[in-house]
Amino acid sequence: MQSLKSVHIIGAIFTIIAGTILHFVWEWSGQSNLTAIFSAVNESTWEHLKLLFFPFITFAIVEYFLYGKKNTCFFSVKVCSVLLGMLTIVTAFYTYTGILGRNYFPLDILTFLLGVIVSYLYSYHHLYTSPQSCSVYSEMLAVFTLILFIIAFAIFSFTPPSLGIFQQP
Repeated sequence: MQSLKSVHIIGAIFTIIAGTILHFVWEWSGQSNLTAIFSAVNESTWEHLKLLFFPFITFAIVEYFLYGKKNTCFFSVKVCSVLLGMLTIVTAFYTYTGILGRNYFPLDILTFLLGVIVSYLYSYHHLYTSPQSCSVYSEMLAVFTLILFIIAFAIFSFTPPSLGIFQQP
């Protein structure tokens, strides 16, 4: 089996490539409602969080079958990792646009890359360098959180609230 470090590097590369592709999938699909759930339907910050979330979770499923079954904290770590990455994207985007007064495409790409890197570094650190023991309840809460985010992405793709994160810059 690949080392945990190698798997995380492969995962980060996969997430970057798949996330980049997901940026265009909705348009390529003829604006299919099904693809709207997991790909960006506009340029809002919320929609761009899907570009990290879905590839990361997809790769996490692969990781689960490679080594995750042996780790009692696998889902807790993966959920915290992806949430931290998404928080990084939101924080970096609103910080730099607040300072510069507008968004810039190259910096948008860098915020995505930063979110991916933070997600995989956190995951690697907590799965390898400081493995812990988690309860069944924390793992259930992690899975429940994933399901809530999937539902939120689906609902808010079609009916976004009138909040800044859901608006196009």
